[in-house]
Amino acid sequence: MVNGLGRKASELKHQGDRLGAKALHHPWMVPLARLGYLAKGVVYAVIGVLALQVAFGSGGKTTDTKGALATLAQGSWSKALLAVVAVGLVGYVLWRVVQAWMDPDGKGTGAKGLLLRGFYLVSAAIHTFLALAAFRLVLGAGGAGTSGDQSAQSWTARLMSQPFGQALVAVVGLVIAGLGVWQAYKAWKEKFRKKLRLDTLRPQQAEWAVRISKLGILARGLVFVMIGGFLVQAALTANPRRARGLDGALETLAAQPHGTVLLAVAAAGLVAYAVYMAVEARYRRFLGA
Repeated sequence: MVNGLGRKASELKHQGDRLGAKALHHPWMVPLARLGYLAKGVVYAVIGVLALQVAFGSGGKTTDTKGALATLAQGSWSKALLAVVAVGLVGYVLWRVVQAWMDPDGKGTGAKGLLLRGFYLVSAAIHTFLALAAFRLVLGAGGAGTSGDQSAQSWTARLMSQPFGQALVAVVGLVIAGLGVWQAYKAWKEKFRKKLRLDTLRPQQAEWAVRISKLGILARGLVFVMIGGFLVQAALTANPRRARGLDGALETLAAQPHGTVLLAVAAAGLVAYAVYMAVEARYRRFLGA
């Protein structure tokens, strides 16, 4: 019976690989996925640059992904860029769904593989709302909505009002923090390299691409750890106002001793993450592409 289950799992995996290859052979799939990575990079570049401006006292603001979209919406040419970003975010959503459903990366049906594929679906849902916000801004219908802090505090309060709400908030916080730790570990061990075709670059160029990508993934991971920690604090104190979004995490860094330096480092890391997204857009390996 065990052998039969093993064969069944193997058959399902091969079937998923075939479906994934079929999806990726669609003429629009890979270009949309690449545009999606690039669009995500643009969003993080805006967040990082605005935070750098705050750190160096030249204006700017700490903001989150929706705030970055609102910044892009300012000006007629900016709206044209925002429209491209919105389409790119749709491409990113589609790619995440393909990753989760068809498993083109071969994550498998084991516990770890299913967990990663589940994360892809969560990522698809998050970026769906972000894409909708972008399209609303392009059409002049608003869409930036509340700040990251306000949004985090709002859904934290709603979740706390449910049975075992504090425990649920704590679990969400631990999951987000755990995801941040995993990203930091992935960056430290350079596990992202196997997804990239860097052999077309000169060795020195490839090494710099890896270094910047490593810094970017590490910075984003540490920000996730902070956001998760704030949620755990909110759960332990039964105070939703302790919850923070990306903008709040950056503001907290700025408020610390030597906060200007901490904010500048974090902001530079987010810009580096944007560069990593651009590298992934150009050099990512796709099954059958």
